[in-house]
Amino acid sequence: MTLGIPLRDDFDGFALRALAKSTKDAAQARRLLALAEIYDGHSRSDAARIGGVTLQIVRDWVMRFNARGPSGLINGKALGNQGKLSAVHRQALAKIVESGPIPAVHGVVRWRRKDLVQWLFQEYRISVDETTIGRELKALGFAKLSARPRHYAQNEGDLESFKKNFPATLATIKSRLPKNIEIELWWADEARIGQKNKITRRWARKGTRPSAPLDQRTMWTYIFGAICPKKGKAAGLVLPYCDTDAMNHAMNHAMNQHLLEISQAVDEGAHAVLIVDQAGWHVTPKLKVPDNVTLLFLPPRSPELNPVENLWQFMRENWLSNRIFKDYDDIVSHCCDAWNKLVAQPWKIMSIGMRDWAHRF
Repeated sequence: MTLGIPLRDDFDGFALRALAKSTKDAAQARRLLALAEIYDGHSRSDAARIGGVTLQIVRDWVMRFNARGPSGLINGKALGNQGKLSAVHRQALAKIVESGPIPAVHGVVRWRRKDLVQWLFQEYRISVDETTIGRELKALGFAKLSARPRHYAQNEGDLESFKKNFPATLATIKSRLPKNIEIELWWADEARIGQKNKITRRWARKGTRPSAPLDQRTMWTYIFGAICPKKGKAAGLVLPYCDTDAMNHAMNHAMNQHLLEISQAVDEGAHAVLIVDQAGWHVTPKLKVPDNVTLLFLPPRSPELNPVENLWQFMRENWLSNRIFKDYDDIVSHCCDAWNKLVAQPWKIMSIGMRDWAHRF
């Protein structure tokens, strides 16, 4: 009769039972208890009965335990089939996805999984399916995201320069103010809301195409909005025109009215630095800038530096899209309601509006 393989001598039955009691892995605990039975002088058949397995499996447990100790009794993940893509292939795939396709060369303006399948075969003669490509892209840290609009003539150097010089610009503005004046950072922009409305994405069952009402009429109004993300404040007006000369008296000078609204929202003892784009109604000498407000202009063609752009997107997608507006008064009513909802959620203004490059110092 052949003797069983002896267990390693740096453990005993008491130690294995203590480990079985403390582990959260049920399979490991069962194997430890079976081997503890052998340490206590019982037969391998008794160990197999406790473990609920055959003698051959007990032998495998003994060999794994002797080689790696208690950790050897934990189930490992199966290696599965060898992947077709090597590290070199994955690096090349990541590089071409990052750079994007060249329409004249690749025949497409954005990568689809089927295009990348074809590219891999043409470059490396490797055949994979679209599911594999999707899994590889996910493992490389890629996801299918909506592209951010960028003006074709935008100078990226201007954007980086603006952010880099922002602390110095604020310091210069503050040096012109009385001492102990707090600076509040505000951003302002305008959004046109009208009957020719936007249709947004919505949840629906697979295989269906949901519908939404779409109006072709062209009546509209403007929301003049400004936010102070750090304090969760907002100041806005709903007005029918987007210039400085269209109205007179109580409703004239839309931007002047908005500047006054912002001025009244600034805390006492504070000064607002209002960051706006270089639209004509922002740079006109007809603006009457309040004493507690200083205008700071963004570089040309750089809407991504203004968080109010993201605010418009949030308001449209949640409160203003997929609607039919009956008339002008109905548009104004919904715009006012949407803006008041936003003002009532200062945490939302903070989460959407905070920018590290502007608020980190």
